[in-house]
Amino acid sequence: MTLAVTGHRDLTDQTAELVRAELRKLIAARAVEGPLVGLSCLAAGADTIFAEELVEAGGELVVVFPARGYRHERVHTERAPTFERLVRAAVEVHELQFSEVSQEAYQAANEVLLARADVVVAVWDGRPPAGPGGTGELVQRSRDAGVEVVRVWPEGAARTGE
Repeated sequence: MTLAVTGHRDLTDQTAELVRAELRKLIAARAVEGPLVGLSCLAAGADTIFAEELVEAGGELVVVFPARGYRHERVHTERAPTFERLVRAAVEVHELQFSEVSQEAYQAANEVLLARADVVVAVWDGRPPAGPGGTGELVQRSRDAGVEVVRVWPEGAARTGE
């Protein structure tokens, strides 16, 4: 089974721990069905939490970078050790050929996730899409394509901008 993650980057610390616990349960439940492959862009927040829990559970991680400059443009110093550890743990790294991170690059990455996913795991507050390439848009496209979407947004969850 292949799970693809999409989700918010701006989770509060408390929400990150709530999400981690929910993702751990979800991954354990899906692992009972057979080997797991997880796709993640390794963005801060939901993507990274999912990847950590997947690897911890023995799943195979596939990393999808939206652009060649993704690491340099999006990974801050404090996240670099976790990011590098997850890249090393990946069984595959798929880097799209965009020169820089953009909405178009994120949309293309979402297409890769959707094309390979049996299930899309959405760490999502349920709000309408804010624009192309985001979590809400991938949820909508997944549903339109008939791909199962599992929404993870625990009671009490919040984003840092709220």
